[in-house]
Amino acid sequence: MARNQRISKNCSPWYLSKDMKKTRIFECHETPDMTIQSYLERIFRYTRAGPSVYVVAYVYIDRFCQNNPGFRINVTNVHRLLITTIMVASKYVEDMNYRNSYFARVGGLTTNELNKLELEFLFLMGFKLHVNVSVFESYCCHLEREVGIGGGYQIESTLRCAEEIKTRQDEDRRYNQFAGVLL
Repeated sequence: MARNQRISKNCSPWYLSKDMKKTRIFECHETPDMTIQSYLERIFRYTRAGPSVYVVAYVYIDRFCQNNPGFRINVTNVHRLLITTIMVASKYVEDMNYRNSYFARVGGLTTNELNKLELEFLFLMGFKLHVNVSVFESYCCHLEREVGIGGGYQIESTLRCAEEIKTRQDEDRRYNQFAGVLL
């Protein structure tokens, strides 16, 4: 909320309207009657996406807001932004994924709507979806601190995933060095 108030104070109406045109696709004409928590629980229940998907989706949301400084997350766009970022993160992180049509049903959208949201999101992100291990770990720590305030949860499996990614990257680096020596 504080970020949104800063934006509205620091930006002129011209600046906001320019950015708002790009991101207007995420606006919903009717305010969904489902809370954000219920919506996330529904996505979690039906997609069975791992914790790392949600961390990467969080990174994407943060990057999206940085790339589109006039964009403000509110009740009319948060649901569409969540389902889009979680779906894109799932495709990036996990080996097996559901089709867009399934994500659309889970998110309460038509397949056509979700396809358009995904495409626009990718263009607004400049197709820059890679999240390196240090950024991933940083967001995990941030989430653990935030959640810790409300109950002390830990994202243990996610951190293990980050360690596995780092190990694989180290192994790949060693393999490439070895291959370079042989060639």
